[in-house]
Amino acid sequence: MKLKFLGGCNEVGRSAMLVDGKIIIDYGLRPSDPPEIPLGSGTIVPKSVIVSHAHLDHSGMVPSLMAGGMDMAPDVYMTAVTSDLTQLMGRDTIKVGKDQGFVFFGEEDIRKMDEHTHTVAYGERISLDGSANYELELCNAGHIPGSSAVYLRKESEDISLLYTGDIKMDATRLMKSASPDEFPASDILLIESTYYDREHRNRKELEREFIDSIKETLDSGGNAIVPCFAVGRTQEIVMMLHSYGLTPYVDGMGLSVFSLFRNHPSFLKDAKALNAAFSDAQFVNSKRRKKAISEPSVIVTTAGMLSGGPVLYYLKKIHKDPRSKVLLTGYQIEGTNGRRLVEEGCVETNGEVVKVNAGVEQYDFSAHAGDSELKELVSRFCRNGTEVVFMVHGEHTEEFAAWGRDNFGYNAIAPKNGEEFVIE
Repeated sequence: MKLKFLGGCNEVGRSAMLVDGKIIIDYGLRPSDPPEIPLGSGTIVPKSVIVSHAHLDHSGMVPSLMAGGMDMAPDVYMTAVTSDLTQLMGRDTIKVGKDQGFVFFGEEDIRKMDEHTHTVAYGERISLDGSANYELELCNAGHIPGSSAVYLRKESEDISLLYTGDIKMDATRLMKSASPDEFPASDILLIESTYYDREHRNRKELEREFIDSIKETLDSGGNAIVPCFAVGRTQEIVMMLHSYGLTPYVDGMGLSVFSLFRNHPSFLKDAKALNAAFSDAQFVNSKRRKKAISEPSVIVTTAGMLSGGPVLYYLKKIHKDPRSKVLLTGYQIEGTNGRRLVEEGCVETNGEVVKVNAGVEQYDFSAHAGDSELKELVSRFCRNGTEVVFMVHGEHTEEFAAWGRDNFGYNAIAPKNGEEFVIE
């Protein structure tokens, strides 16, 4: 089996891997300025595309693979909710691209992607392209609704791989946890590394600090701006606020994503609790933003890394107000506005650098496995016969691979973008 890494190596973003020159697993973009895309984009013509989940850094460039004629478009495999979300995110990328001056694909490419998509249920074994040579199975990864670990077996060589995608092994308000003991054993493991060498804090304690900080902000007359990823994090945070008796304003794509989630209740931990939380929230569009910010309020809004969207409007309104706060709720990729805010105390909007004098706090409401969970997953697979492990999707993959070699002696590799490996 030949693996070529087109992105996501020693970085978080633009995950993409080519298998045997014809199967792509994930094809994302990195939400930097300008966005970064997988290596070789525009030159690769795969037969099949497998999408682990709908976050842009894993799915954002999939429509671009449809640029050939209808007979050239690859078959695409993902869960039903991932299919709906990928189309929604793709259309938003077209809109953002028009505003920011980049064009990766068009509406016709999204239509083609939809026509060539095969939805796959968890635990279902299927043959790619109707051929018995490659067998595919998707397993719940616990990250966001529809997220999958990808098992791929090449029957002609009797070799298999499992790609974790983004994985979470603790339940959250929105999601049931992944169950790695249900994953098929594999010869090759590709594991995400986002939180290597970092553990997550106790979730209940973290929630309490987050809620207390918001209440303190509202009591002082300020606004609590909560930037969130539209897919997964917005819904999780709205459920959390609702459980503590707080009614947020909700702005951005998170509302559209909630509407899609309602159509796929089997992918949710508690669909009734999600519906109740959103029934209590107040929804904001561009005409209502002035009202939302004119009074002490908590505003849950996109984008989670401050790379665009309504959050920039709110930041410009509150950046001089020391009573207000920006409460970041997720990982901030290097090169994004969110990372810049954390490290430098400023953001860029419409070409202007804005100094933020409001409070800035970061909360680790992560939908990724922490350090000990990642290490236990590697140990589990190696006990079950895995011989090669690739550490991807993280800023410390070299250290993770070194840990694996030192502790287990197996072939642990931190690949570089563009590198190719043949595993026999």
